[in-house]
Amino acid sequence: MSGCLFCKILKNEIPSTKVYEDDYVYAFKDIKPMAPIHILFINKDHTSDISELVEKDLNQVTQIFSAIKKYTKESGLDKKSFRVFTNKGSDAGQTVFHTHFHLISSDGSGRL
Repeated sequence: MSGCLFCKILKNEIPSTKVYEDDYVYAFKDIKPMAPIHILFINKDHTSDISELVEKDLNQVTQIFSAIKKYTKESGLDKKSFRVFTNKGSDAGQTVFHTHFHLISSDGSGRL
């Protein structure tokens, strides 16, 4: 989608701090982190929210969570506490309408 912030990140039109990438998923540090560790995981195929993603291709949910598992294992975060969530709609706090999942962690420095 041409005006989508995350699609522009995927096209390298906007810089990001990449922490993970595979054929289907791209992950990068949130520019306004809610916790010491705040990573966004996005599918490379644009959908606007979790409902559209599930209707379009349920396998993309598996791809996201597989990427999160790989990232947390590679980074050692799997041994610590973390939370994963998504927002659907502006009333729920969604500000970028490209399906994405937040991974946040205090990295042992306190509660989330």
